[in-house]
Amino acid sequence: MTSTHAVPPADPVAVPAPPEEAVAPLMRGIAVLRGLTDAGGAAGLSDLGRTTGLARSTIDRVAGTLARMGYVHLDGSNAVLAPRLMELGNAYLAALRLPDLLRNHADGLADELDESVSLAVADGDGIRFIHQAIRRRALSLSFRIGDLLPAERTAPGPLLATDWSAQDWARWRERRLADPEDLGFPAIPPRSRSADAVDFERRVEQARLHGWALDDQLIEPGLVAASVPVRAPDGRIACVASAVSHTSRRSADSLRDSLLPRLRTAVAAMERELAAAPQPEAPSAPSGLAAWTSASKQELGGEFITSLARGLTVVTAFGEGRAELTLSQVAERTGLPRATARRALITLQHLGHVTVSGRSFRLTPRVLALGFPPLSKTTLTRIAHPHLAALTRRVRDSTSLSVLTGDDVQCAASVPAGRIMDVDIAVGARVPAYATSTGRILLAGLPAEGRTERLAQVRMAPLTSRTVTRPTVLKAILDRVREEGYALVEEEMEEGLRSIAVAVRDRDGSVIAAINVNMHSSRRSAEECVEDILPELRDTAARIEGDLHITGRFVRVPTV
Repeated sequence: MTSTHAVPPADPVAVPAPPEEAVAPLMRGIAVLRGLTDAGGAAGLSDLGRTTGLARSTIDRVAGTLARMGYVHLDGSNAVLAPRLMELGNAYLAALRLPDLLRNHADGLADELDESVSLAVADGDGIRFIHQAIRRRALSLSFRIGDLLPAERTAPGPLLATDWSAQDWARWRERRLADPEDLGFPAIPPRSRSADAVDFERRVEQARLHGWALDDQLIEPGLVAASVPVRAPDGRIACVASAVSHTSRRSADSLRDSLLPRLRTAVAAMERELAAAPQPEAPSAPSGLAAWTSASKQELGGEFITSLARGLTVVTAFGEGRAELTLSQVAERTGLPRATARRALITLQHLGHVTVSGRSFRLTPRVLALGFPPLSKTTLTRIAHPHLAALTRRVRDSTSLSVLTGDDVQCAASVPAGRIMDVDIAVGARVPAYATSTGRILLAGLPAEGRTERLAQVRMAPLTSRTVTRPTVLKAILDRVREEGYALVEEEMEEGLRSIAVAVRDRDGSVIAAINVNMHSSRRSAEECVEDILPELRDTAARIEGDLHITGRFVRVPTV
């Protein structure tokens, strides 16, 4: 339910002037990332200049540095958020640990209720989602991990507000006066009617008394939700679990009566999980990114903004087992000088991405505002396409990504080379798996039992005079493909067509797709394919997998 209205800065309340030690380039870089996030993940460089107030020359340098880091793709005068940017949000979520510990419970509850279930934490006077288990329907929840909502228009908000201080309440009132239509929350429609502050205060007191809260169409007509707090072993609210439905299926009252007991049961299981979870061990090895930024500066000169790259590197110092770090630990983890790490932390604290308690620093949910919401909805196809395009430019032949569908492979992404005689495979096209390079990669990647069963059932017709049609021969070929890690098919699908393919694997190492290079057999010999094209294919697969593994750390990545 993302709205299309013009979006002002996400926090409409006046921000104090930055401290003298703040790193201005880091502030500018974060402003650009926030601008791209609020624009849905892509924007023209000139548009970013208007929304951030930065000069076009500054925007160009910032975008160039972010592109060098792999955080954006540049397409002419446009910038697009890249999957690698999600490592910043991943650092927060890994340090928080709640998604890893609780998502199986949330997903199981969504399956049991056949309704969407979410986990949310407090972010100032708003709530921010850290996990979503969505039921796919024509009328379904479309919030994303990282989306920020005003507390008063949600079910989790009153529960989280039970912990607010007088200063928190004052800030909430200030924000409502400054932004009466909620234009600073691009994930929801503007407020259509005046909100009663007393009503929210009443809902908070009811939540304090009853231990649950409802959202009866506060965000938009038809949307209802029930929420229960998930408490940490020390009694504080760690997050809030919500079951969300639509009035076409349930009213707010029926949601409370029918789903609230099961929601409470799931929350109790979540709390037992939190109580039993052992403390993770913190990796000690430095990230090496500081050395990379220095090398990038030497290569690119003044167009590379070192202080921006190093400042964002500080965010990645945090993670599982590293929820709280001292300045010395941040410097050690990143390889940055203490003075550089200190200035970056001061800047991040000023912007609300880091909080400090004593000598320890901790990431805040606001880190998720740096690209996570739009990127959390990405697909394998979108991840792969820029890498396939780069491969096509290098080898000057058509490339594609395919997945296994029954006995066929289906093209999910394709980049033609633009030759007069070209291999043009349409997205969505299906061809027999047994006679194609991608199909053999995908068949070889099946577990042994499933592969044997599949080969016993498949009907292999001769598509050309060279098509392998004997199951025993195909089995031997697949064994060799598993051992060698690639498949080369010559004129078995079509006369004159040669293709070489490698696998794309998920975080668990399972083969989920295959990429290939297609060419006319006169272009290269089989030996040249193995010598020249195979290394390029493997490098491209590694790049796709790198982005996929970052993206899939806390979200499910569909194929299309």
